[in-house]
Amino acid sequence: MATRVQFENSGEIGVFAKLTNSYCLLAAGAKEHFRAMESELADHIPVVYTSIAGTRLIGRMTVGNKNGLLLPNTTTDQEMLHIRNSLPDSVVVQRVEERLSALGNCVVCNDYVALVHPDLDRETEEIIADTLGVEVFRQTIAGNALVGSYCAISNQGGLVHPKTTIQEQGELSSLLQIPLVAGTINRGSDVIGAGCVVNDWTAFVGLETTATELTVLESIFKLEDNQPSAIINQMRSSLIDTL
Repeated sequence: MATRVQFENSGEIGVFAKLTNSYCLLAAGAKEHFRAMESELADHIPVVYTSIAGTRLIGRMTVGNKNGLLLPNTTTDQEMLHIRNSLPDSVVVQRVEERLSALGNCVVCNDYVALVHPDLDRETEEIIADTLGVEVFRQTIAGNALVGSYCAISNQGGLVHPKTTIQEQGELSSLLQIPLVAGTINRGSDVIGAGCVVNDWTAFVGLETTATELTVLESIFKLEDNQPSAIINQMRSSLIDTL
């Protein structure tokens, strides 16, 4: 089930939150905004309120999966200690010396595969492979090097930039070994990574997201039993609602 949420009047929920199958990081000092997220997640995984390098841009600065979490080198010792103490022992937390420090924009991963910015350091690539336990591929999405910004993936499926060609979707799908669909979020925004956070059993999207966008997202991430016929029926009903 996907839930619409917002953060201080912003639908860019993926900027302020990082969600994986084994933990969730949320921007510090925003408990009232994330009440819906916390109530859904708290019974299953640890929910940690933190800052990264003094900012609240958790989702854009970090990259992680159930195996590990990578933080930029600007993360303070205090922040790192707080995150380490709050996460399960099985999750490896590590700081990365990387020129492209907004790791969430430059890397997208699930529990098995990561796509990274073509200009990422070779050393960083090795750290991603070791810490997150993934295969790493240098890739662009619809000509955009910021792979983390323009797609969202889980172990079930992935949503990519709307201008991604069928051929490119096929290539990415065979690399990731999951089904992909091109689409938008937040009423037409192509910045998928900023508009939503997903894991294998739930998703949170910006408040602006339309019924159709939500249906496509729930279908590709297998969050409901949305067969293609059900999607078409729901699209028809949403069209009738707007008319």
